[in-house]
Formats: sequence, C-alpha cells, structure tokens
Amino acid sequence: MSNLQHDLNASFVPLPSYKRPFPSDTLAGQSRDAEKRQRRSKSPDLPKAISPPPGALETPKSPGTKSGNEIPAPQKTAETPVSFSRPTFLQLSPGGLRRADDHVGRAVQSPPDTGRRLPWSTGYAEVINAGKSRHNEDQACCEVVYVESRRSITGVSREPSHNQGFSFYYWGLFDGHAGGGAAEMASRLLHRHIREQLKDLVEILQDPLPPPLCLPSTPGTPGVSSPSQLVSPQSWSPQKEVTHDSLVVGAIENAFQLMDEQMARERRGHLVEGGCCALVVVYLLGKMYVANAGDSRAIIVRNGEIIPMSREFTPETERQRLQLLGFLKPELLGSEFTHLEFPRRVQPKELGQRMLYRDQNMTGWAYKKIELEDLRFPLVCGEGKKARVMATIGVTRGLGDHNLKVCSSTLPIKPFLSCFPEVRVYDLTQYEHCPDDVLVLGTDGLWDVTNDSEVAATVDRVLSTYEPNDPSRYTALAQALVLGARGIPRDRGWRLPNNKLGSGDDISVFVIPLGGPGSSYS
Repeated sequence: MSNLQHDLNASFVPLPSYKRPFPSDTLAGQSRDAEKRQRRSKSPDLPKAISPPPGALETPKSPGTKSGNEIPAPQKTAETPVSFSRPTFLQLSPGGLRRADDHVGRAVQSPPDTGRRLPWSTGYAEVINAGKSRHNEDQACCEVVYVESRRSITGVSREPSHNQGFSFYYWGLFDGHAGGGAAEMASRLLHRHIREQLKDLVEILQDPLPPPLCLPSTPGTPGVSSPSQLVSPQSWSPQKEVTHDSLVVGAIENAFQLMDEQMARERRGHLVEGGCCALVVVYLLGKMYVANAGDSRAIIVRNGEIIPMSREFTPETERQRLQLLGFLKPELLGSEFTHLEFPRRVQPKELGQRMLYRDQNMTGWAYKKIELEDLRFPLVCGEGKKARVMATIGVTRGLGDHNLKVCSSTLPIKPFLSCFPEVRVYDLTQYEHCPDDVLVLGTDGLWDVTNDSEVAATVDRVLSTYEPNDPSRYTALAQALVLGARGIPRDRGWRLPNNKLGSGDDISVFVIPLGGPGSSYS
C-alpha cells in the first residue's frame, strides 16, 4: 500500500481521482462547496478566496478550430469531456472563454473587479500563445486550504481546540507542454496532496520544541508496545538538527512526488496528456515556501532590491545530474546516445582524433580520443532555450511526461526527468514590508523576453501610480507585466517597444503583495 493510500485510509478523507470537467457541471455546485470551505476555515481572508473544488469547474465547450488544415474532430456527445478550461477565479463567460482562446487578438485575462478579490489582494493576469499550441496550456490555482490534524501525536484523541488545525495560503502556476492535461490535473489536486502531507505536522509545527524523531504508529499496529510513547530527541546521539521549516519542505517535496505518481496511474483513464512545470508558493505560519520544478521563476522585489526565490531547471543547469545518471545506467541511453558532451556533433571522419569533451564530473573541458561510441547523439545537446534532453525536451524537472519517448524510438525520457522541486524559504516576520514589496511568479513566457531588473522597474513604475491602499494595483501590475512581455502586433508578429520579438508563448503571472491590503501575517 502506498504512503498516500495509508494516510487516506487513516483519515477517511479520500483524495479524488482526477476527472476532466463535463458540460453538466454547474456553478451551483461550486457555490455550495465554496461555502462549506469558508465555514470550515479559521482564516479571516477565506471568504475572499475563490476556490474551485476538483472536478466541479464549469468549462464551456471549446470554440471551433481556426485553421482550415486541421482534420475535423468526431462529433461530440454529451459525455465527451470539454477540450480546455481556464482558472475558475477568472469567472469567464462562454464569450470570455472564446476571447481567451483567440491567438490573433491575444487579449489579457484577469479576474473581474467585482469586489471578491483573490486572497491578499493578489494580482493575476494571463494571455494565450501566438499559435504555438491550440489552447493555453498554462494553468493557475489560488486557494486557502484548511489542514486538520490527522491525529494527536500522543496517540490520544483530544477535544477540539483553536490549535487543532491551521490554514495555509497557496498559489500555483503550471506550465503545460505536449498538451494541457497534466497542468490542469496538477492545478486541481496538488494543494490537496500538500494538505495530506501536512496533517501529521499540525501539532508539531505549532509546538516550539524540536520535532520528535518518530511518531507513534496508528493504534492497533503490531510491533508497538506503547503507542503513546515518542522517541525523545535526546535519546539518540549524535543527532542531526531538524527544523520545523525542513518538515514543511519535506511535505511539499513528498506532495510533488505523490502528484506525479497519481498522474502515472491515471494518465490513460483520464487523458492526462503531456507534462508541466510547476511553481508553487505556500504561506504557512509566517513563512513563504517557494517550490519550483521547471523553468518558471519567482522573485521578490523589496524596497527596490531583487531577491531570487527560484532557479530554472534545464538541460544546461542540470547537465551533470543527467550525465551521471546516463553513466550509472547506460541501458537508459540504449545504443543511440552517449552521456558525454562535445562542443558539436562528432563526425565519422573524426574517429581517432582528439576532441574537446566533458563528462559528469567536469565543469571545464578537456581533450579525448574519439572512439566509435562517441558518434552517438549526446544526451544533452544545444544551448540556451534550444538545449534539449535526448533531443526532445527542454526542461528537466516537472510533473507528468510518463508517456514521453525519444522521437522514432522506444526509449523513455521520464527516467531523466525529476518531479522533485527545489524549495526556498522566506520569513516574512523578519522584515517590515511596505505595500510596494511583492513576490512575482511567472511562467517562462514572461522571462523569455524580460529579466529581473526590468520586472523590478515595472513594479516601481506601476505601483507608484496607485494609492498604497488600492487593492487593484496588484492586478494592474500583473497586467502590465503580461502586456510588456507580449508586445503589440506589428510586422506580422508581436513586437516589444525596442522592436525585438515579444513572447509568443503562454504567459501567466501572479503578483503577491507582502505588505499590502489583505496581507495578514498573524
């Protein structure tokens, strides 16, 4: 039995299987679920959150194809899943969905200014690609999630009290590739996996004492003489220091792995095609945990200073990890690839000559004699945005991609792709933030044409035109960042003010204020 199944059986709260939404889903169902969550949460900001439950998102049918070259799809029945969806907090009408899906106009989408804002007055904006894929393959999620303790760590049930549970704030950007199914599934379920992983930590995280080394097993488990006894931190020496932060980081890492495993199990039955990069922020007990698996990016702009909160995972940045795996498990390379890297593809006429190379242990270059095996295609090739693993994919961490294989081959690429994020922690209680201090999350469509300094300059320029207590300022900033990266239509393309090409990719941006209205850290 898997860890997730064991946890779910213990808590009697089943994690739902993923299903795409059907046209029969209703907004009434969404409202009932939203009201239940709002009554359950202890957070004062929860009524502002627009939190769609998995499987209950109303998504009108996709508009017809725009290209006359595509093969007409079979006629749909009432039971056929709709082909695409957008985040529910955008509250798009059928007409709005058609505009959001228009590659020609590329209208920027944001939540309506109706008074029901996202938690912390978070700003959000997105725009579809310029024709790279049929639909917008980015997805986004913004939730307030309540975590109930799975059980008392003493093994004895306790009376409900104010500290029996806590809420965490959650933001997620999911950049899909080879289809939008993986991004859509992750946007609906990843925060639920995080909640399940945090259930064992509810009391521990609210206790100032160091975490216990062991938790008691569930009552009735063989081999435990006294389930009420814990192993004291002082009873095992020497002992590594384990912080509360590291427990949260571990919970997020495990949640990513369990999400990936669920995708593997359900990819056939629920059409979970492709994969996705995932950039997630969890605010819990005064700290921001920023988890990144892929090439999206997060930065904090604080008093004009830029604080990177993530790094991109690409074939270039993870070359040595990939090469080491290829060296240790050559069967993953078949007879088609070599784990060694050369400045260019080796030619047969160069056999016996000495050429520059580097392996999994090297950061520099050296010369080696070219042998027959060196004529194989390199595991990592190209540079910059054109760098690829096995000549196929340009990111090395993310969720999904369980069916991805090398073109014209049966070699799977998934063994080289990691689902584990890098998690960075930012303590909000250590600084006195002003309303202009923000955390900016963006998919690679933003960062392909914009650098950190340009984003910081836009933050200063846009926020300075709004009153500090105006909650709409963060949505305006998100829109300005998306518009600045998209550009304007000119010369049969999208151009920036400097006449360089704008981003033709899907662009999604969250702007999270660290000291503005609605930012309650208590």
